[in-house]
Amino acid sequence: MLENKKDYKAWLYIAIPLILLSVFTFYPLIKTILISFFSQYNSITDSFGNFFDLEAYKTIFRDKYFIKSLTNTLIIVFVSVPVSTVLALLIAVGLNSIKPLQKIFQTIFFIPYVTNTLAIGMVFGVMFSHPIIPGIAPEGLINTLFSTAIDWVGPTAVAKHWMLVVLIYSIWNGLPFKILVFIGGLQNISKQYYDAAKIDSATPKRVLTKITIPLLSPMISYILITSFIGAFKSYEAVLSVAGGTGRELHRDRWTAVAYVYDKIGIAGMDSNMVSYYSRGAAAAVVLFIIIMIFTAINLYASKKRVHY
Repeated sequence: MLENKKDYKAWLYIAIPLILLSVFTFYPLIKTILISFFSQYNSITDSFGNFFDLEAYKTIFRDKYFIKSLTNTLIIVFVSVPVSTVLALLIAVGLNSIKPLQKIFQTIFFIPYVTNTLAIGMVFGVMFSHPIIPGIAPEGLINTLFSTAIDWVGPTAVAKHWMLVVLIYSIWNGLPFKILVFIGGLQNISKQYYDAAKIDSATPKRVLTKITIPLLSPMISYILITSFIGAFKSYEAVLSVAGGTGRELHRDRWTAVAYVYDKIGIAGMDSNMVSYYSRGAAAAVVLFIIIMIFTAINLYASKKRVHY
């Protein structure tokens, strides 16, 4: 009887989260998948049309801007995540070994995490700005410091320049949370391991690779998984730093999420009679599948590399 009461209470406690997940996660996900298979979905009347096919998927893979958006997303993912994770780990180790002013330094590194993303991105945009007509407006901070005249994020910026700024921003903006998690993990590592390393006269590099990293591997695995998922959904970083104004002007700077947002914001159909909304839904499903694949790979790798 007591067990039945416990089961009843347990189901009662999880009922509300399950309902919320069903309404705001599972239902939108299922409907998005359905919309992607109905190429003539009408977002105004919420009617699916009569064609259940793969035309929306065929259309987006023929769209050079979707391929470009995926390429931009993959560059951000596979550059910013590893670099920011390594930097965060090294900074956390350094902060953990510094006793004087440790809390102040932790606060300084954590400030970007509580600052508005778009606001920071706009600051980056100003720092890397370049006037269209020299002499009319002042150069940005970076061009002034290094005596250059490069259009980093403006309308004439080439891919290597604006992508470099986006990567710098993404790495810098991703550091605070990672540092906080790593410091928490470092403070939970028993001091006896480091005392034993001192007795054995282990070098700092050996202590880092043989003690710190293995004992922090659960934290590193968590950071990598969540960071990869977050990077695949990058949107604000590119929008605020190098997005500029004008839909046609900056389509080559879209990420996959920006492509989805653009298509679901257009009513009607394209020249192939495929709904723009269906194309957006198909792009969202493709991105979802890619994220699931890389998450599964990370989870599989963590089983072999993570030490609990």
